Amino acid sequence: MNMHATTHEELAAEIGEQFDTDAMAQESTLLNPRFYTTDFDELDRIDVTPVRAEWDKLIGQMKSDPNKGHFKKNEDWDTVDWDNMDPKLKREFIDFLVSSCTAEFSGCVLYKEMKRRGNNPDICELFNYMARDEARHAGFINDALREAGVAVNLGFLTKAKKYTYFRPKFIYYATYLSEKIGYARYITIYRHLEQHPEKRFHPIFKWFKEWCNDEFSHGEAFALLMRTDPKLTESFVNKLWIRFFLTAVFSTMYVRDHARPAFHEALGVDIDWYDQEVFRKTGEIAKQVFPMELDIDHPRWMPNLKRMERAFRKMEAAEKQGGIGGKLAKLGAMSSAALAFAAIYTIPVKKSTPPASVRLEPAY
Repeated sequence: MNMHATTHEELAAEIGEQFDTDAMAQESTLLNPRFYTTDFDELDRIDVTPVRAEWDKLIGQMKSDPNKGHFKKNEDWDTVDWDNMDPKLKREFIDFLVSSCTAEFSGCVLYKEMKRRGNNPDICELFNYMARDEARHAGFINDALREAGVAVNLGFLTKAKKYTYFRPKFIYYATYLSEKIGYARYITIYRHLEQHPEKRFHPIFKWFKEWCNDEFSHGEAFALLMRTDPKLTESFVNKLWIRFFLTAVFSTMYVRDHARPAFHEALGVDIDWYDQEVFRKTGEIAKQVFPMELDIDHPRWMPNLKRMERAFRKMEAAEKQGGIGGKLAKLGAMSSAALAFAAIYTIPVKKSTPPASVRLEPAY
């Protein structure tokens, strides 16, 4: 980076040359946020009668729009010194923002499509509110990226990004966990920076408290959707699927976070501590609807997360190597990652009985 830039426009141009955020957002790998599509007709047939009282309360809360004026820059938005930011931190922070923006926007696209295609008034109203929230989140992150001259072209992304088809129940499991782990991630960072404000190197972290409450309420919606059909969380096969998604979401987060050491160092958090804290919060919350919790203190847990993280780094190196040697190295790394995943998946779970009333309120 040329440290002699004298204007914001020059700086933005220089950063933009280094970070192709549109390409970053379009990447389709195991670790990157995806765009999803599903069976919208099946979603439209959902009957929320079994959870009507809790449903109406949640919808009323969403309709009141408590965060209507939150996602706007104000006097708390400090000037960011992109010029003098450590290059490694800058790269990892931009990667964090792009990944977060893509994840939020993917939710917006999915929820908006559910609302557009449906006729069920309960389901359409829910997804209309959730699409509204996710659009605000994505737009706010993109404003932060725009200051650095590297905003994501979200309109282009809807056409260029590959879509993954998931059955509705898989959408429930994956999106519920995504929203709840999003809450746990944001509130853990927010609480840490309350205690260590000198580590707040960007103003966007000041917005995390109310932001994560949106994530929490979205998770509540998917918890209620799962409660409309007991088989979704009680059948033997679906319990295996829940266990799979818990393992996949947690292990993906671990690998992704360890790819950003400078980012976490700047925040002043140990990655292993942070991830375990987020896993613990998410697991405790998820007992509201899932009949199990992963045992993150088991002796096989952390060693195999580390094994998986090493395997993904080897995969990346093998892809850069190319050729037959690179392909063979990648296959070996993929096998190692699969074995590590299997070792985690087969850890005995902590069984639990979800409460009669599914609703929770943010408590961390």
